[in-house]
Parts: sequence; structure tokens; C-alpha cells
Amino acid sequence: MKKKTLAVGILLLFAIYGIARLVLPSYLSSKFDRILYRSPYHVSDRALKLHKSLSIVDLHADSLLFGRNLLRRSSSGHIDIPRLVEANVAVQAFTVVTQVPTHLNIERNSDRSDSIRYLAIAEAWPPSTWTSTLQRALYQARQLRQYEASSGANFLLIRSRADLDRFLARRTGNPHLTAGFLGLEGAQALQGDLGNLDVLYNAGFRTIAPTHFFDTDLAGSSSGATKGGLTAKGREFVSRAESRGLIIDLAHASAATILDVATLAKRPVFVSHTGVRGTCNNSRNLSDDEMRAIARTGGIIGIGYWKTATCGTNAAAAARAMRYTANLVGVEHVALGSDFDGATTEPFDVTGLPIVTEALIQQGFSDQEIRMIMGENALRFLRQNLPE
Repeated sequence: MKKKTLAVGILLLFAIYGIARLVLPSYLSSKFDRILYRSPYHVSDRALKLHKSLSIVDLHADSLLFGRNLLRRSSSGHIDIPRLVEANVAVQAFTVVTQVPTHLNIERNSDRSDSIRYLAIAEAWPPSTWTSTLQRALYQARQLRQYEASSGANFLLIRSRADLDRFLARRTGNPHLTAGFLGLEGAQALQGDLGNLDVLYNAGFRTIAPTHFFDTDLAGSSSGATKGGLTAKGREFVSRAESRGLIIDLAHASAATILDVATLAKRPVFVSHTGVRGTCNNSRNLSDDEMRAIARTGGIIGIGYWKTATCGTNAAAAARAMRYTANLVGVEHVALGSDFDGATTEPFDVTGLPIVTEALIQQGFSDQEIRMIMGENALRFLRQNLPE
């Protein structure tokens, strides 16, 4: 009787595990990654023709977090690989989240809560991820590598300049190819050990942010408790990350951290996803001084589409932020940073990107400037800063 009860219990656990893997990803994406306006999206013939000729790069999407199979087209969430192809996206950053405060806000958070632990358990991630931020990062990186391996060579994970150049050469003959690179959102995944920079690099990560929604032992967050600058360990982090070939992402960094890193860095830095205070004044967005500091390093600024970034609910609001940034620091420093699948409500999913092209036309940008904003600036930045 006991053996029978045990067998039933094991079968029940496997059934629960299977249901969780099948049902939860789509449910969580639909709950947290909402879309205000769904396709079909309508734009002018001029915008559509221009859009089809672009090499589009987006610097931020958290699509690995919720466990959807990104090789399959989905009606939930903001992106998957089929929709990236439809939207003519050449390169998509896949950014990895490892810890988020339970009562999240943009003003003040601490590291004492961890909602990603519950997500990892609910989605049946490996038990090692339940208590380790490093293992969560490595698990999500493995997922992206598996998509690459299972894509039939239609999706490439970019690790180097050579990878990028080979991919772009292939894509000239086949526009149905797309690629991605791995970024880490918050250095809590280091678990206090800068030696783990090597572990993350070897797993495929090529960008890293010192902070996310709370302060770390390296630096202050714009949403942290102290909002301080780099610590002594943070200064060592900048040096070691640069020497290892990791590009520093200052999204979510405090003003003091941004200015400290921009002063210390010997290589260009960037902001993967943000708004600007010149069009949407809140603590999450960049001030003019912060934008100037990033531009002085040769960096780029990824402008997002969600309401906290733009104070609006359409592509026109994002285009206004891009115009403000271009006027302040130069169009060569403007890029896309959607924050798709980042528990955000977006005006559109990735297939709505032609609306952004249309909005940039309406802002008076030339076709060449639109090419730069939509991807060429980011491609130049990646060519300059990815490892050999």
C-alpha cells in the first residue's frame, strides 16, 4: 500500500511539473507583459518600405524570464523569434533578470526580498536556481543556447565581432535570419565574487549592469535605498569587466554611479533601456548630464516605449524622447531599448516596430538618421566593443 501511495505521489508530482511547464509561461507573459494595441498595425507606404530596408537592433528584452519557447510564435508576451523575423529585427539583446524585489517601485527598494525565487520554483527551474542568482543567470543563458542549437541555423547567439560580421553577411542573402546576444541585468548574479565575471563570460554574456532595482555591493541603483556611486569593489568591477570584454550597461544605475563609471571607464558604456527626463521627468529616466556623460564615452542610449520611460502610450512618445536625445547629444548616440517582456505594458509587440519608423519620420528625422537610430548605431557600437 505504501509503495502504491508513493508511486501515485510521484506521478502526481510529474503531472504538476508538466502542467507548470506547459501552462505557466503563457499565463505569466499574458499577466505581466501586456500589449495596449495589437496587430494589424497600419503605417504609410513610405514608412513600410523604409522599415523593410533597415538593420534593426534592440538593446533590451527580458524574454528568457517567463519560460516561453521562443522558437514558437506566441500570442502572449512581446517577442519570440518568429515575430522578430516578421518585424525585420536583425539583432535582439536577451537580458537576464536574477532578482527583483517583491514590492517593486522606481523610487526605493532593498535586496531583502526575491520574487524571482518564487518564479523559478513555479516554472520548475532546476532546484539550484531556487537559492542562487548565479545559477539563475546560467540557466537562462543555457535556454538561449538551446534555442540557437534547435533553430536550424536561423537564429545565432553572438559572442564576438566575428560572429556579428558573419551573421550580417549571411543575412544579406536571407532576411529571415535573426540573432541575439546575452546581457545581465544587475551584478547580484556575481554573488559577491568578481571571479564569477569569468563564469558569466564563458556562458556567453557580453553586457553587464552593476545594478538593477536595488543597490549592490558594487554601486547604487536609481531605485535603491542609498543611490550612491561606485564602491571600491565597484571600481575594481569596472576594470575587470572591461578587461574581460564585458560591456557595461548603466540602465537602472544611480546618477552618481553613471557619472563615476563614465569617468572611470576606458571603453564606451551604454544604457540598454531608458527614458529621458527632458520628455518624462522621473527618477528612472536619464538627466541631461547623465546623457552627456554616456555620450562622451562613445556610448549609446536605448530609448524604450513603456509609459514610465515616455510618459505616453504610443510610438510618438518614444520618438519624442529620441528626438530630445538626438538634439542633446547627437543622433549617433540614439538606439532602441524596448524593455519587451520586462513585466511592462507596451503600446505594441515587436511586430509593431514599423510604427516607430513612422513616428521617427513624423519627428523629421531623415532616412539615414532613422537607419542609425533603428540599428546602425547599435551595430557600430557592438562591432567596436564585442571581443575579438
